[in-house]
Amino acid sequence: MRLRAGQDLKLKLIAAMIAVLCIVVLHAVLGPARVIEGSAIETATDQAQYSKFSHDVAAHKIDCSKCHTFPSANWKAVRPSDEAFPDITDYPGHNSCINCHRQQFFRGARPQICTICHTAPGPRNSTRHPFPNPRERYDASPKGADAGSEFEIRFPHETHIHIVSRIRPAAIQFAKVGLDRNGRSEESCIVCHQTYMPQGDSDAEYIVPQPKDIGDSFWLKKGTFKTSPIGHTTCFTCHSTETGIEPAPTNCAACHVFKQETYAADKDPALWVRMGIRDRIIRDAWSSRISSGTFRHEFVSHAEMNCSACHDVAALDKLSMRSAKVPITSCNFCHITGTSDDGGILNFEIDSRQENASFRCIKCHLAYGTQPIPESHFKAISALAGD
Repeated sequence: MRLRAGQDLKLKLIAAMIAVLCIVVLHAVLGPARVIEGSAIETATDQAQYSKFSHDVAAHKIDCSKCHTFPSANWKAVRPSDEAFPDITDYPGHNSCINCHRQQFFRGARPQICTICHTAPGPRNSTRHPFPNPRERYDASPKGADAGSEFEIRFPHETHIHIVSRIRPAAIQFAKVGLDRNGRSEESCIVCHQTYMPQGDSDAEYIVPQPKDIGDSFWLKKGTFKTSPIGHTTCFTCHSTETGIEPAPTNCAACHVFKQETYAADKDPALWVRMGIRDRIIRDAWSSRISSGTFRHEFVSHAEMNCSACHDVAALDKLSMRSAKVPITSCNFCHITGTSDDGGILNFEIDSRQENASFRCIKCHLAYGTQPIPESHFKAISALAGD
């Protein structure tokens, strides 16, 4: 009995020594930070900072090829076989992160850093969120629906107007933008821009059902916005490994640059929430519209106009949304008249504001409707009146 008691004591001492050794090793490998997820010393802030990845961090501002391999191993599987092309379509491997984030990788049973890529981190589930490219696939996922991007796209319209028209003049009439005011915009810029969610012949004109008491209040209609390419498909038509046209598809930084400017958009966030729209393309388009928040491209009179009737196409710069701002003079003749008696909408709005300082200009604007009337609006009327 005494021998057995001595053996038990010896085993307990060995177990204690092993436990101490484990703590020492963990401390050496992971550092003095917390090693047990959910413990008193593991704070929510510590967890949250590793649940999202940011390229805009000094340690992450390295050559893209250090983490992203072109092409990804799954590039043939993420698009239909007849549409697939070499592309970066998957997350970097663990080796891109482990050297700097070894501590976070082994923090608890479900490390927060793993949620960047994995839907439910754990030894029995390796399922990952779709990679942000292709966007169509990513946007359809829970993570992609509310995601934003750290980048803007450098795209010189002026250069492409001439290049695209020279390469495919019969199919693409890019160079004819601005030559025919009555030509439909779709016939000149359809290569990259189409009317999004058009109403067409449908009786349903709103994106989501409008309230029964809508009255004259604004509610987003179908066909309001135009699309822009959201992925590499259009761009890689020319900039591919086969054509050799620079910039090459391996040169990510040639097009992807960090966002520099932010603008207040003519969008009412409360109204957006009330509508309950969960469409990322609409959200992004509306959030960057710094002119009229209510303008609808599919409206018959607008659809019959050429893009250059409102936009200076050659000057459009994706890095500055202000270049897409439409001047009030684009509304001349249809919505602006020399006198109020001629029925101009702008004339009516200005007259109403001058009569009542609390009047809100809602024919064109949402967020801007309560702001002081810009001098450009008065000048537009004066010009038509011949003043």
